Amino acid sequence: MPSEWQTTTLGELIELKRGYDLPARDRREGSVPIVSSSGVSGYHSEAKVKAPGVVTGRYGTLGEVFFITTDFWPLNTALYVRDFKGSDPRFISYFLKTINFLAYSDKAAVPGVNRNHLHSADVRVPPLKEQQAIACILGALDDKIDLNRRMSRTLEAMARALFHDWFVDFGPVRAKAAGQAPAGLADAVAALFPDRLVEVDGRVVPEGWEIGGLGDLTAKYGGLIQTGPFGSQLHASDYVDAGVPSIMPRDIAERRVRMENIVFVAESDAERLSRHRVLPGDIVYSRRGDVERHALIGEHERGWLCGTGCMLVRLGARFPSPLYVSLHLDQPDIRSWISQHAIGATMPNLNTSVLNQVPVLMPHDDILAAFDRIATPLDSQSVTNDRESQTLAALRDTLLPKLISGELRVPDAERIVGRCL
Repeated sequence: MPSEWQTTTLGELIELKRGYDLPARDRREGSVPIVSSSGVSGYHSEAKVKAPGVVTGRYGTLGEVFFITTDFWPLNTALYVRDFKGSDPRFISYFLKTINFLAYSDKAAVPGVNRNHLHSADVRVPPLKEQQAIACILGALDDKIDLNRRMSRTLEAMARALFHDWFVDFGPVRAKAAGQAPAGLADAVAALFPDRLVEVDGRVVPEGWEIGGLGDLTAKYGGLIQTGPFGSQLHASDYVDAGVPSIMPRDIAERRVRMENIVFVAESDAERLSRHRVLPGDIVYSRRGDVERHALIGEHERGWLCGTGCMLVRLGARFPSPLYVSLHLDQPDIRSWISQHAIGATMPNLNTSVLNQVPVLMPHDDILAAFDRIATPLDSQSVTNDRESQTLAALRDTLLPKLISGELRVPDAERIVGRCL
């Protein structure tokens, strides 16, 4: 531990205070964040604490720490820093992430932190300039992660808005039916849409479009629907520290494959199970539990394994827009259809028969191709941003304990702080 660092107690470093009651009946519409033990949980018209602020859980969720940049209302389930006593507020938010809050819990059925016990914790902290430099480094990573996430949400919203206009509201078709030019479309694209709505299988759809099963679509374009490898083919003992990533149900969220808990198999096992290796444009479903979830496979996941507990939908190399199918399958009515038709009461399960029957609205290929040219670059950039955020988060989580403990020092803290201010 660096000699210039101060040995003290947490209570001498900062003062923590319990948050304030705010029953639902007393809340008024506003923009002031209400911060509970799990983060921002609503908004109110009045603030109790000036920003910047640091909040952590007092009951229930322990160990989560939130840095708040606007005036806020901390709830009584949380503790907030009432007095930073000259310490850098953002540094304190990172510092508290390294505290073992469970060691100061009353160990009840619902764990609760004893503030007085927490204040007595022995700590060592760097001088203010080094605090600010550490906060600057970690904060820059968090700021970039937040920017990426906001950009991804915007890009995703743009792709979804286009999908909804073309394939849910049928905006271009309705405009042409009314004798108007579809807003925002080039003439060549507008010409691809029909100018009438007709009824097909009890649904109103654009003239010439079809409704069929997902299995019909994959058959038409040379694709397939199959179950991932069974447990008898791939055992838990087959997983290795590095190799070919194997996608499990827990890795599927928000139409993406998440890397945080991914497992790996040896290349030899991946080759043995080569029929389950995924390609860009494939869709991987959770086969058990939350069967509504799927992930659209991108170039980054090429050659990964559709793991046990999953199902693979391959649309076929000739299909114009995998993104269209992914967004269609993510529609609330389709998600509900899948849940209702899954097998099993206590643990819903998918099989090839269910996925084959999932209803899909099929526009003409040239319309799907036009959609793909516009929407897929938006979705791809969103994926790139998310992947960068995962990498930055892993870097932050590696650096944080090393910087806070002094194992890794910040060279030239004055210069770093100067660039941040």
